[in-house]
Amino acid sequence: MKALLPALNRLMPLMMVIFLVLASVQMAISLHLSLASLTHFMEWCAPAWPVLAAVGGLLTIRGLLFETRAERLARKGLLRRRGWMMDVLARLTNRNALEEMLAREQRETTIDAEELAANLRARVIGQDQVCEDIATQLRRRLALQVRGKPVGIFLLAGPPGTGKTYLAKQLARQLERPLLHFDMTQMSSPHAATQLFGSPKGYVGSDTYGKLTGGLKEKPDAVVLLDEIEKAHPDVFKKFLTAWNDGHVTEASTGQQISTVRSIFVLTSNIATDALTEIADRLHNDPDRMRAESVEALRQAGFAPEVLNRLDRIFVFRALKGLDIARVSALEIEGMIESYGLKVETGGIDAGLLMDVMRRQSRMGDSASARDLVRSIEDMISESLIIARQQGAEMVRIVRDDDGTITAKIADGTPDNGDAIHARLTP
Repeated sequence: MKALLPALNRLMPLMMVIFLVLASVQMAISLHLSLASLTHFMEWCAPAWPVLAAVGGLLTIRGLLFETRAERLARKGLLRRRGWMMDVLARLTNRNALEEMLAREQRETTIDAEELAANLRARVIGQDQVCEDIATQLRRRLALQVRGKPVGIFLLAGPPGTGKTYLAKQLARQLERPLLHFDMTQMSSPHAATQLFGSPKGYVGSDTYGKLTGGLKEKPDAVVLLDEIEKAHPDVFKKFLTAWNDGHVTEASTGQQISTVRSIFVLTSNIATDALTEIADRLHNDPDRMRAESVEALRQAGFAPEVLNRLDRIFVFRALKGLDIARVSALEIEGMIESYGLKVETGGIDAGLLMDVMRRQSRMGDSASARDLVRSIEDMISESLIIARQQGAEMVRIVRDDDGTITAKIADGTPDNGDAIHARLTP
């Protein structure tokens, strides 16, 4: 019986035609229709034949277009809608958007380096060259179809407070990738590797994945940020060498190999700041020599040679100077005020206050961070910000008086009742 099914399926169109003919004959007999009456009926319907032919032609063209689209979807690994009933995806989500996302993921990944660099420059202050270089590198590496190691292994080196960590976070945001952020100062002991790569069977914690291996298993295309990498223990370094060399990490609890070929590793370091800054200033037009001398400077400063050998690029951040300090300080003050549930009035940060910050930064040298100076401002005006919020204010302005007193004043017309706290910033 099973052998007859394919033959019956092939004969099904012919059987349908025979059935329709027999049904038509049966209907004509039941209605006592003669050949003459059928001829008369056909002549009476003659004006409608062109319309019916046009409709049939349109349906035929529509069918051909449908089949062409179905073949195109099939080449992308997608399925066309079947039948007349609404598909479950069309009912519960945006099917077209889902199909486009799936097709985009299957195509070659490319990015617009100029657009990415422009977006990074607009957010990372004072590091235009680094933003352009890293965007170019990512465009080249993401376009590679055959790759046995991560998309990129980049070291961001330079003074603290210059935007290294912030750039890594912005990369994840602009590329629409998840971020896995690890503070390597907490990985200074040999046993810290278990936090990232899991514990072997029989040890405490062996029933859960490590933070890195578990994160990459769920988010294989993540940007992995390793902050202050030079402070990690050498045993932790060794675990990363496999991830960068062979394109996978091993989860200790299960022995499972988790791919890293879609990941981007970004390392930050504050080591050898003075030497790297001098090299960057001297060789900014010769990237090859700058890379070679930067590697040597990091090696002499005690950076692990096996890590340096596996870096794809080293990007040197320069110390902030002049108006760049003011820009960063203004953004930090704005973020601090917003953390209190308030907003800054347009033009609401006194220029004299930013000038004081720039002077203090200049006196303290490259080791100073604008972020630290902004924290001192927060200590001075936090109480007045709390009072402003309690009074129902939505917007404030930061004012510096001639004697150096800093005041957070309500900018939306709500009276401050003399409750604003005045603080003095030592010039």
